[in-house]
Amino acid sequence: MIRYSCNHCHTEIGSIPFESVKDTLSQIDGEDKSSFLTVDTDGGLHIRCICEHCEQSLQTYPDYYTLKKWLQ
Repeated sequence: MIRYSCNHCHTEIGSIPFESVKDTLSQIDGEDKSSFLTVDTDGGLHIRCICEHCEQSLQTYPDYYTLKKWLQ
């Protein structure tokens, strides 16, 4: 299973049933893996990305990029 959630607000965006998580991980560079990918205890892949709401907020307030945590 591949799960997508927002890196900023932690909202679950969606999931995809997928059996070959190892094949997916092997196609991504090591540096990129650690920044947005984690493997769950059950072997599923968790991908941190950005939801539409947070993306719009960052477009409206680009100074948020400088903050480590901008959602309270």
